[in-house]
Amino acid sequence: MKETVFEWTIHVPNEFCFAENLIYLSRSANECLFNIVDQKIYRALAFGNERLLIEISEWNDTELRVRIPGRTAPIDKSALDAISAYIRNWFDLDTNLLPFYELAKKDPLLQRPVSQFFGLRNMGIPDLFEAIAWGILGQQINLTYAYTLKRRLVEAFGEKVEYEGKSHWLFPTPESIAGLTVEDLSVLRMTVKKCEYLIDVAQLIANGELTKEKLLHAKDVKTAEKMLTKIRGIGPWTAHYVLMRCLRFPAAFPIDDVGLHNSIKLVLNRESKPTKAEIQNWSEAWSDWESYATFYLWRMLY
Repeated sequence: MKETVFEWTIHVPNEFCFAENLIYLSRSANECLFNIVDQKIYRALAFGNERLLIEISEWNDTELRVRIPGRTAPIDKSALDAISAYIRNWFDLDTNLLPFYELAKKDPLLQRPVSQFFGLRNMGIPDLFEAIAWGILGQQINLTYAYTLKRRLVEAFGEKVEYEGKSHWLFPTPESIAGLTVEDLSVLRMTVKKCEYLIDVAQLIANGELTKEKLLHAKDVKTAEKMLTKIRGIGPWTAHYVLMRCLRFPAAFPIDDVGLHNSIKLVLNRESKPTKAEIQNWSEAWSDWESYATFYLWRMLY
C-alpha cells in the first residue's frame, strides 16, 4: 500500500534557532526518547489510543515541518492538533524571548551565553511523570549514568513504535509503574530509595492526586515548590527542575545546582565557585527570567 504522508508546518518566532536546539538535544548519545538523523528529529508520542511516530525538521527560517512517516490510516484532527501543541510546548515556542534578550545584553553573566546561543529555547519535558522521574533518576549521580538509568526504565516498562526496523520508545506511563514493587524495578540497578520514590510519584499521578493543572494553579513558584517537596524523594532542586522544564514557571530557579555554579565560574573565569549570596545578588536582575538564565548558563558547560 502506498504510504500516505501527513505533513504540515508550525510557525516559529524570530528568536528561535532550530540548529541551536538540535545541538542541545544531541548532547547525549544515550538518549532513548528521540533520534536525530540528517537534521530531523524522530519521536514517538501517545495520544489516547494512538501511538504515532513524528518527524520534525526545519522548513525555513519561520517554520518547522512536521511529518508522520509510515502512517496509512486516517488520523483524527484532535491528534494532529495535540501533536502541534506538544511540539510548541517542547520547544517553548510561545514564550516571547525579546525581554530576556534585552535584559541579558547588559548582564555580566548572561551577555556571553545569549550571544553564543541565540535562539536556544528552554527545551521542555511536557509530561509531568517523565519530568519528575528524570529528576529522581539524576539525583546524586553524573549525567551519563542518569541517561543509562533512563534507558533501562524506558526499555523495560515503556511502549515503542517500530518503523523501518528501528524502535522508537515512549516514556512509561505512571499507570505502568504505579502497580510495581521495588523488586520489579530491580532490573534498573539503582537504589531502593529511588525505586520507592518512582513508584510513589507514579501512584500519586495515576490516582489524580498530583497533576500539572494543580501545580499550574499555584499562586506562585514558592507555593508550587512546597506542593512538590511534600512528596517523598522530591527536594528543592528536583522541584525547581520540574517547575522549570515541565510547568514553565519563569521564576523557577535551582540556585543550589552544581552545574549552575560551575557555569558561572566559567563565565567569570574565576578559580572558585560563587557563593549562594553572590548568585542571589546577581539574580535580582533576572526577576521572572531565572529559569531562562539558568538554562543558558547550563549551556556553557557542553
